[in-house]
Amino acid sequence: QVQVVESGGGLVLPGGSLTLSCTVSASIYDVYFMGWYRQAPGKQRELVAGINNAMTTKYEDFGKGRFTISRDNAKRAVYLQMNSLEPDDTAVYYCNGRKAFRPEFFAAWGQGTQVTVSA
Repeated sequence: QVQVVESGGGLVLPGGSLTLSCTVSASIYDVYFMGWYRQAPGKQRELVAGINNAMTTKYEDFGKGRFTISRDNAKRAVYLQMNSLEPDDTAVYYCNGRKAFRPEFFAAWGQGTQVTVSA
């Protein structure tokens, strides 16, 4: 099964920045949509941002203007640049994606990377 590994999380002060990275064990050229998701304690996993093969991006309202998603198909990688971080951004961040016309995620969920925003 395809594996993903997330990295780049950590403890950051409010207003700080982090860049998350996701590397995939298989090619992502044919993965139409790649996304970053997060899950805070006691909450369901939610989409943070997504990018398709045409490099069109989408962001949930809480991340607009603060987060930037990008992908490098040649490196089998997806990134999430996060600026102006807030305590509410504290969560475990995951990446995954879907191939065109397929409802299921194409990879097994990884361990995620913990982001903690706190003074």
